[in-house]
Amino acid sequence: MGPPRSKKRRPTFRRLLKTSGMKLDNKLKTRQMKQQNVAKKQRKEQKRLRQAVKDASIRTPRPLETYRKRPEEEDEDEFLETLPTDMLEEDDMHQMAAMARKASFITRDLSSCAPVHSGKKRSSDVIRSYEKVPRKLVRTEEKEVIHLLPIKDKRGLIPQSMEKVVTNQQQEEEEEEEDDDAAADEHVENEVAPQIYPQLTEAQRERIRAQKISEKRLTIASLGSAIVSDPIVNIKRVKELRGMLMEADPSVAVTVRKLVMVSLMEIFKDIAPTYRIRPLTAEEKATKVKKETQQLREFEEGLVSQYKFYLEDLEQTIKDWKQKKKKRSQAVGFQSYRGLAEVAIRCLCELLLAMPHFNFHNNIIVALVPLMNDSAKKVSDMACDAVKKLFKQDKMGVASLATVRVISGLVKSLNYNVRPEVLLTLLSLRIKEVEMKKDIESTAPKKKFMNHKEKKKNLSRMQRKWKKAEEKLEKELMEAEASDSKDKKIKLHTETLNIVFLCYFRILKKAQKSVLLPAVLEGLANFAHLINLEFFDDLLNVLQNLIQSGDLTHKESLHCIQTVFTILSGQGDVLNIDPLNFYSQLYKMLPRLHAGASNDDIAIVLRCLDAMLTRRKKQVSLQRAMAFTKRLSMLSLHVLPNASVGILAANRATMHSFPKCDFLLDNEIQGSGFYLPELDEPEHCNAQNTALWELHTLQRHYHPVVRRFASHLSRGAPSEGSAALSVELSRRSPVELFDVYSVKDMTFNPPVAPPGSKKKDRFSVGASSLLDAELQTRVNRVLTEAEDAQLDFTATHTKKTTAHTIAHTLS
Repeated sequence: MGPPRSKKRRPTFRRLLKTSGMKLDNKLKTRQMKQQNVAKKQRKEQKRLRQAVKDASIRTPRPLETYRKRPEEEDEDEFLETLPTDMLEEDDMHQMAAMARKASFITRDLSSCAPVHSGKKRSSDVIRSYEKVPRKLVRTEEKEVIHLLPIKDKRGLIPQSMEKVVTNQQQEEEEEEEDDDAAADEHVENEVAPQIYPQLTEAQRERIRAQKISEKRLTIASLGSAIVSDPIVNIKRVKELRGMLMEADPSVAVTVRKLVMVSLMEIFKDIAPTYRIRPLTAEEKATKVKKETQQLREFEEGLVSQYKFYLEDLEQTIKDWKQKKKKRSQAVGFQSYRGLAEVAIRCLCELLLAMPHFNFHNNIIVALVPLMNDSAKKVSDMACDAVKKLFKQDKMGVASLATVRVISGLVKSLNYNVRPEVLLTLLSLRIKEVEMKKDIESTAPKKKFMNHKEKKKNLSRMQRKWKKAEEKLEKELMEAEASDSKDKKIKLHTETLNIVFLCYFRILKKAQKSVLLPAVLEGLANFAHLINLEFFDDLLNVLQNLIQSGDLTHKESLHCIQTVFTILSGQGDVLNIDPLNFYSQLYKMLPRLHAGASNDDIAIVLRCLDAMLTRRKKQVSLQRAMAFTKRLSMLSLHVLPNASVGILAANRATMHSFPKCDFLLDNEIQGSGFYLPELDEPEHCNAQNTALWELHTLQRHYHPVVRRFASHLSRGAPSEGSAALSVELSRRSPVELFDVYSVKDMTFNPPVAPPGSKKKDRFSVGASSLLDAELQTRVNRVLTEAEDAQLDFTATHTKKTTAHTIAHTLS
């Protein structure tokens, strides 16, 4: 029997974190109390000294016996009083001043009968005399003591302190939260500087502050480079760097703390190993190991402890900002708390993404997830973006499962009163395969290898050798395929998706009128193909009731329809259900979509059409397909060009799935009755009696791709020939075409060709400008004669003569 097991429970990590936090708070309170006691003692000593000097100056010593001065003594006293003080030397003056400071025999009460050298009794009598003096209660303002550096003198160290007056108005301003960003911290530090250096100008204070910041930066850089260069040896320097988070100089405290936070984050990202460090057991600590191993153990232990303390500092910074807690011992103003908290949140986000394998990753998740629902938009966006990136880069799903659990608990604890962005982050989950139903291969018994007795009994010696080699090869192949890790991944994804659907179904059941409903419907549409078959009936009934209630917007209704048909096109194909109501709802909503509304709804419509018509072509009638084709053609006339391209591509897919839709390209009536465009029932609107005349209008559209699609559809959407589409357009889905030709960034695709340059043709005079050589010589002679002649423009007859001469020569 081993030693009796201890009944004392091992503390959990949260309890350890809480205990360490309490220890830090107690240490901080003890330090504050000590500083207050020291300041109180100094004030008492100064008060006693002032009172002693005051008593010495007020009280006159009573003589031992009263006697009358002789005239000679009176004359001698008057003579001594009239003597000039210039006769005294400077050393004598200092000595007298020092004697005056001390309560010597000159200042003591001569009427007392106490001996001169009784120290203890004299001090007690002095204190008793102080107590007898009536106290004056003077209303003084509350003062905050700022401890400065001490001064060294002949007598020793003299502590220095400065009293900062805190008025009621300033206290009220400190209690209010100010919405300043990190750029305002320098302004705050510049405001603190005049209180510390009141005798300096603003330029001198700014110069001193810049010099201090540069010195602190050099210190941080030297410590950081030493740690990164040799982390195993210099791991203790992390503590020195972390100590700078408690910078006490008010002029540079905010800037220095931010720099230290970011520097420590980068250092931990560099020196942290790629594995999780576990604590050593008592047996492992007791065993003797090599020097290198012991050094590595000390490094890992120091790294984990310093990393934990660093995370606690970041979390405490965020808590101080959230709780609006003002600490008198801190040198940071309350208005700077938000800037420090934002830097701390950014550091936590970086550590969440950079070290998902390292210790305390779950604690970072627990600290960051509540910030996703923060009222400050900047803080909420940082936390949501970090969680989205974590979901996208997490391949195994361990971190995703932990985050989804915390999000689900947060939504439930706040009674579904959270921001929609919190649930929209779940759309970034990389879940493509879950364990929904067991296949035949998985239910089949696994292949068991023969043991040694069976081999010896049934096989020969050579067969046993071959069998052993085959089993070894199969085991190696199974390890290479990593089938165990794949099974683990599917198991984690299944558990994650169950928590997501649990959160979605709770909101559908208890908070249907919440602002979270659009995010829930979008999430259901995204993961509908992974829902278990047993939830289909209840979910379809809930979605149908939501659509028929009329409380949903167009986008929410489209998400409901997309969810239903995604379910029916996946595992739900085994269900014998005709969702005619959902077809009618989508057919009814199509005319409400136009260029004046949100253009993003068209993308959801295109996904719905793909699931409703293309994938379910065997369950859809021809009348329904023709009705949708006609109404979509009408919709393509009054939407943006990228939406027109996507709708025409959807019509092309419908015409390929239903070849008899080419009736709409003929003017002849295919049946009795008239087309009823305003009827919202696709089965009874007589769509076979109309034609797609919209294609002729679209062939004159300003967008070239729309013209190409319209011309292609008007010829029957052929797959080959001159009227066929190019490979670039034919192989893309309608949703891809909608995204490619989008005009969100105010760019036109394809780009518009620049206008051509319109240059005027000018006549160039040269040797080869005229074809006739004789005419060319005459022109050259006339031009040379005109250049040589000196023309007088003042005389009119001269101009006429010259013009006549030139004309005669040319003729």
